[in-house]
Amino acid sequence: MTEKKTYNFEDLDVWKEGRLLRIEIEKLSNRFPADEKYNLKSQMIRASRSITNNIAEGYGRFHYQEIIQFCRQGRGSAYELMDDLIICKDNDFIKDDEYTELKNRCNTVIKLLNGYINFLKKQKEMEK
Repeated sequence: MTEKKTYNFEDLDVWKEGRLLRIEIEKLSNRFPADEKYNLKSQMIRASRSITNNIAEGYGRFHYQEIIQFCRQGRGSAYELMDDLIICKDNDFIKDDEYTELKNRCNTVIKLLNGYINFLKKQKEMEK
């Protein structure tokens, strides 16, 4: 099997999944009531963007510990987004099946981030 080379953060599976999640969150938030424009809508868009932003910024740091820290921040944003989805469900802004699908997407991103963090930790240890 040929090893896949990564040349840019856009090549990372975790960033790709985070991007798909962000796109879905932006579509969802466009359906919110007008009075949520500067509240929940803004919060969810910022949290979803924070995931991919942190992955990209960490990638550009070139030091394992810094990359790991940015991935941890992105993971925190994914958990924040999951709480926002619960708020959406509680306020009937989202259907149950849509909630489940987006929650699963968040969990996928979190699992990929955890895997990437573990990979980075191993790489860091190998350089010692």
